[in-house]
Amino acid sequence: MENLEIMIQPTPNPNALKFILDKPVKKEGNSSYRSPMECGENNLAMTLFTVRGVDQLHFYDNVITITKFGYEDWDAMEPNIIDFIKAEYPNHNPDYFDPDPEAERRRSLSPELTKIEEILDKTIRPGLQGDGGDIQTISLEDNILLVQYQGACGTCPSSTTGTLEAIKGILRDEYHPEIDVYIAPSY
Repeated sequence: MENLEIMIQPTPNPNALKFILDKPVKKEGNSSYRSPMECGENNLAMTLFTVRGVDQLHFYDNVITITKFGYEDWDAMEPNIIDFIKAEYPNHNPDYFDPDPEAERRRSLSPELTKIEEILDKTIRPGLQGDGGDIQTISLEDNILLVQYQGACGTCPSSTTGTLEAIKGILRDEYHPEIDVYIAPSY
């Protein structure tokens, strides 16, 4: 196979790096994995979980965002990650089947949550995806919106402060002036 170019880019989260390939890793949508059991047909993801210190993976377009456990050192991990990507990519299918729980979830949302998702799609989500993460609405009750971060955003210090405030400001402006936004506990 021809040479695979991989660029490494930091994210706002010191425990997450973006590995940007010159070829696609996921042609449609995105995938987030918290464990090898969630990887399904994605052998590249499964292989990356064998690198010591890998906590979470997020596949989107031509980017693999890897979140590490805080105690591991990027200097020790990066060469292994690059070696694994280069070794496994020739067998990787960017059209891999990934059950799309997000599409299912969106179909069953209330009209209010659908409207909020549309606002997030055009305002917040592009920035989060650019930083190797994403956001999901969990529930809306009495103008209290619970959200959950995905990918690099999940453990990023700024996601609990500045980003959350930005989301709240945009939704107060575009959805309802009284809405409050909180991070849902993860299970």
